[in-house]
Amino acid sequence: MTYRNLTASLTLLLLGNALAQGTVKVGVLHSLTGTMAISEITVANAAQLAVDEINAAGGVMGKKIQVIKEDGASDWPTFATKAEKLLTQDKVAAVFGGWTSASRKAMLPVFEKNKGLLFYPVQFEGNECSPNIIYTGAQPNQQALPALEWALSKGYKNIFLLGSDYVYPRTANLILKKHIAAKGTNLAGEEYVALGGTEFSSVINKIKAAKPDVIINTLNGDSNVSFFKQYQAAGYSAATLPVISFSIAEQEAQSIGPALLTGQYATWNYFQSLPNAANKKFVAAYQKKYGAKAAITDPMAHAYMDVYLWKAAVEKAKSFDPVAVRKAIVGVSTDSPLGKITVDKNGSLTQTVYTGQSGAGGQFKVVAQSGGVIAPQPYDALAFPGKTCP
Repeated sequence: MTYRNLTASLTLLLLGNALAQGTVKVGVLHSLTGTMAISEITVANAAQLAVDEINAAGGVMGKKIQVIKEDGASDWPTFATKAEKLLTQDKVAAVFGGWTSASRKAMLPVFEKNKGLLFYPVQFEGNECSPNIIYTGAQPNQQALPALEWALSKGYKNIFLLGSDYVYPRTANLILKKHIAAKGTNLAGEEYVALGGTEFSSVINKIKAAKPDVIINTLNGDSNVSFFKQYQAAGYSAATLPVISFSIAEQEAQSIGPALLTGQYATWNYFQSLPNAANKKFVAAYQKKYGAKAAITDPMAHAYMDVYLWKAAVEKAKSFDPVAVRKAIVGVSTDSPLGKITVDKNGSLTQTVYTGQSGAGGQFKVVAQSGGVIAPQPYDALAFPGKTCP
């Protein structure tokens, strides 16, 4: 090698090291293909928007954030494989991702083994605590149980539970059944279909026979499209048999077709229609980047906020080390698109609960909300008596 070539190589090496020292890597791991892509692609987009904003404002502790995006492909073992890659090969400081509890549970041992940190932005069934996961989506007492209370307040006493056949719907419905029984109301029926399932004729027949007052819906992904089409074809509407959903929001309403969902209900910690200043700024920024008609959902708002929570915890810890960041994030509080939120000792959020009714344009009008923020309860006292986070 000539002196000139050696000098050029050293220069490139030093430049590469300088660039590396000026960045910090994070992973964004969502289903970009498969049955869950209908919900997860835009959640990944929301995390990217937060990264872009933070980088434009100077980064985190003087470093720009480099996103490494991976596709979980709606396949739970793939989520585990991609999480392992992000932590061991890419050496990311944090991962933002997952939707289904099946994907989260597949990733959990990977994060615990490698001492990584996952920010999980979607509602889930509780019954889990890990120092390696920040659970920013709703716990059951921040979504499912307020939805049940609201349904009972409207006089709905005969309740049918419908969900996808995996851990979140089954555990959420276990909790709901305990509370339905405790309140002396009636469980009209309980049915599950495979995730991605499109055939609901037998379920519709069971609903007809049970004659419920309301359906509580924990279907996920594009199964909702098929269900609501077949539900409407069977002669049902929001006026005759209302449905309260936990995984349908503005984006899913657009995909399903607002006409199919008009008058139906959803319970979340966020709706695009919330009037606070932080939300207006977020919606405007997202629509500027991804399209003026883009719909914004609860998991998207959580994913966006998660990146900012991580940034705040990094700056509080003065370190990118996941263990230090996890310790520092406790007590971090901010005004977000969701309203005021705070991270508690278990890595979950205190947050407000809203029930919304879908309008003709696919947006949700808030018809009920909690009196203030609700502290998370990872273990429901009726369903899991005596269990607490370590």
